[in-house]
Amino acid sequence: MHIGRTITSVQTPIIPVIGEWTRNTPGTLSLGQGMVSYPPPATALQAIRDFGMRQEEHLYGSPLGYGRLLELIMAKLHSENSMDCTSGYRVMVTAGSNMAFLNVLLAIADPGDEIILPLPYYFNQEMAVKMLNCTPVVVPTDASYQLQLDALRAAITKKTRAIVTVSPNNPSGAVYPEAALRAVNQLCREHGLYHISDEAYEYFTYDNARHFSPGSISGAQQHTISLYSLSKAYGFASWRIGYLVIPEALLPSLLKVQDTNLICPPLITQYAAIGALETGSSYCKARLQQFAKIRTQVTGHLQSLNGVQIVATEGAFYLLLKLDTEKNDLQLVKALISEFKVAVIPGCAFGIDDGCYLRLSYGMLDEDTASIATHRLVEGLRKLC
Repeated sequence: MHIGRTITSVQTPIIPVIGEWTRNTPGTLSLGQGMVSYPPPATALQAIRDFGMRQEEHLYGSPLGYGRLLELIMAKLHSENSMDCTSGYRVMVTAGSNMAFLNVLLAIADPGDEIILPLPYYFNQEMAVKMLNCTPVVVPTDASYQLQLDALRAAITKKTRAIVTVSPNNPSGAVYPEAALRAVNQLCREHGLYHISDEAYEYFTYDNARHFSPGSISGAQQHTISLYSLSKAYGFASWRIGYLVIPEALLPSLLKVQDTNLICPPLITQYAAIGALETGSSYCKARLQQFAKIRTQVTGHLQSLNGVQIVATEGAFYLLLKLDTEKNDLQLVKALISEFKVAVIPGCAFGIDDGCYLRLSYGMLDEDTASIATHRLVEGLRKLC
């Protein structure tokens, strides 16, 4: 039977592949998938304790989201991101920020249009662009994985519809300074493009790094789209809930997409999100010191290796390693799992093809387990490379 050519041209999602290899090798510790080790706050679980007892909880809801949740999101955006969503912006709840990104592309792009993705990109975003028969235009960042404005400007064509920024970044952990994000936003404004700002890791910054939301820029309401997720900050990975902030003019288009894709966000996860947001971002921020400690520990172990380059970035919970080896990164990952029982993600999934790169995540392990996993990785790299 026929299988669509468009979907077959999309890269195979790397996380399920690595997950299967990991499950088939009992005892493997994962420095792969980007999750946190802590559970949702108790208030989130309390909020759904009696869910389903009322008849209205079994009916379709608003495509934008449940009223109380929207109120909390708007208050959070105002206090933490300096964004006023009462004029020029609209908020929509989605089943995670991956869905938000795909919904946005459906609303702003046509087949053949171009979406600019700084390299390394988040693989699901590159996949979404291709699924819509659009063209991902990858633009290199500098040696510290920071944006290069001249390169972004040079990549713009008549077919360009948006520039995507992910800060703090997945997979590099880079945090883009306010000045750089302002410059990208202005570039989009000048060329009539959307600036899609993915801020899923907004709370995960270390040392002197600070998160900045381009949607807070004066006059940005016409061309700025912001994506958020509860998966990381609140331990909500399996709950699939996020939200987006869009220019008001895009609302009719996004309502079409939402009604077709989802109809309405699942109410039970919205209730849980209400409980989480009522607890607030302090729930995540209280854990950053522990994350920073593990980050330092992991980096220290890896720096003992010859032939490994690490850029000390200041966000998320990722590190990108560049290895001085001719080995294929995907085959290296498979060998690390099968022979040393430690999992990481190959750089090829993020569009990096100028050498052998590995992305590791230190977010889902406690300090002791992270130490064991890192020792396994160090031993494996020494012997395999």
